[in-house]
Amino acid sequence: MPDLLEIRNLRIEATAYPPGEPPKDVVLVDDVSVSVAKGKVLGLIGESGAGKSTIGLSAMAYGRGGVRLTGGEILLNGRDIRGLSAAKLRALRGREVTYVAQSAAAAFNPAKRLMEQVIETSLSHGLMGRAEAEARAIMLFGKLGLPSPETFGSRYPHQVSGGQLQRAMTAMALCPKPDLVIFDEPTTALDVTTQIDVLAAIKEAIHDTGVAALYITHDLAVVAQVADDILVLRHGKKVEYGPVRQIITDPHEAYTRALVSVRSIDHEEKAEAPAVLSVQNVTARYPGTTFDVLKNVSVDLPAGQTLAVVGESGSGKSTLARAITGLLPPAQGRITFAGRELSRDLKARSRDDLRELQMIYQMADVAMNPRQTVGTIIGRPLEFYFGMTGEAKRQRVQELLDQIEMGKGYIDRYPAELSGGQKQRVCIARALAAKPKLIICDEVTSALDPLVADGILKLLLNLQAQEHVAYLFITHDLATVKAIADKIAVMYRGQVVRYGSKTDVLTPPFDDYTDLLLSSVPEMRLGWLEEVLAHRKMESAGN
Repeated sequence: MPDLLEIRNLRIEATAYPPGEPPKDVVLVDDVSVSVAKGKVLGLIGESGAGKSTIGLSAMAYGRGGVRLTGGEILLNGRDIRGLSAAKLRALRGREVTYVAQSAAAAFNPAKRLMEQVIETSLSHGLMGRAEAEARAIMLFGKLGLPSPETFGSRYPHQVSGGQLQRAMTAMALCPKPDLVIFDEPTTALDVTTQIDVLAAIKEAIHDTGVAALYITHDLAVVAQVADDILVLRHGKKVEYGPVRQIITDPHEAYTRALVSVRSIDHEEKAEAPAVLSVQNVTARYPGTTFDVLKNVSVDLPAGQTLAVVGESGSGKSTLARAITGLLPPAQGRITFAGRELSRDLKARSRDDLRELQMIYQMADVAMNPRQTVGTIIGRPLEFYFGMTGEAKRQRVQELLDQIEMGKGYIDRYPAELSGGQKQRVCIARALAAKPKLIICDEVTSALDPLVADGILKLLLNLQAQEHVAYLFITHDLATVKAIADKIAVMYRGQVVRYGSKTDVLTPPFDDYTDLLLSSVPEMRLGWLEEVLAHRKMESAGN
């Protein structure tokens, strides 16, 4: 029996438009061949720019903005779909092959109820009547573990959590009974606790409906739980291809071995020391609301150490950062920094308060002005706080670039010319330019590939040793916490539920929520997902 999907010697190109240079053709995918049998899952893994999504979308004979499929064959149900007309491709997409995007929030129409969107493809292709489509949607809602399946479809997208919306999108892809579903990073934007539920729901739905699937991700531990085979990609080329067990237990290539061993940083926690930051009994709520987002929160951060604040979305982690920086004045409590009490309101803080307390944001893309060069971005704090100009400023910018291991050749580049990891390094250099005593790192590695994130964590630890700077590290990733923290505060629904040194917090017995967090960190072994689900003691707040 032939494979459902067979890709042979695929070549995909695009035209690049470098600033100040003539356009040039670039190869995105070079001579890649894979196959997927009915009812099987192929995992596509690699760092950003490896060609994962580009190959995934090629299974629909689709290329994003200017991308061209220039070579090879894409056989779906035995026919080459590369040469099909636009009308035949429209008939194919949504009927034989469907797609689940990374950001469900951006993929749904906020003005339409979920049910209308989930059944839309089935109705537009004439695959079933409305009553049958709605009945199938309700069945899928139940199979995917969504609350009140019979009425769930009457909600609007903003009325459900991120994890629920991602599962609703999976229901939308499965509703027309396709032969192949493309899952493009469906759990990357989710908390580890929510990710487990979505992953389990996707795996069960694939098994029960018998569809084939392409599962695209940069997390090898995640794809190992759902895939039968894995294709490892880098720079648009095949690195390694084989069964899951062989890839994770006996990888043949050095790059695959690096993916398997990522997050192997062994950070020994430091001894207790005087606090540079002390948060005492802080309670806060957002203007116009009637409930407290932070409830009597107290934590201390010693000078030159790292306090990891961990919890799922909505637990109050970033709100705590806003209270510390003065962006959200606390209703109660006090915050002491470097021996002085901070004003609750940002506008009343001194220039030293602003300089010594810096912040690095999750999304480096939106934290930098795209029209400014790297030198201008890093040089701004040097001008503002120290009055540096001209050659002295440029020399200091270059020193900071050397410190973040970017060296020469980057000072006159624009953000668009940098990779995700390089952009985050520039944000780190900008924070360091102010010579701070404390840097708040708000999910600074969560949008990065594991190997790139690993490099950022090692850089932060090296800079801490050199500059004796303290970090308040906000994250939902326990692997990151183990790699970088000296102290840990676990937050749940606005409260600190567990707090202390890394050793104390990560040593049993655990409260139910800390146990849920710790057990939800994906492990690189087969059968881990089923084991976790069998032994968990509570559901995440996001579900």
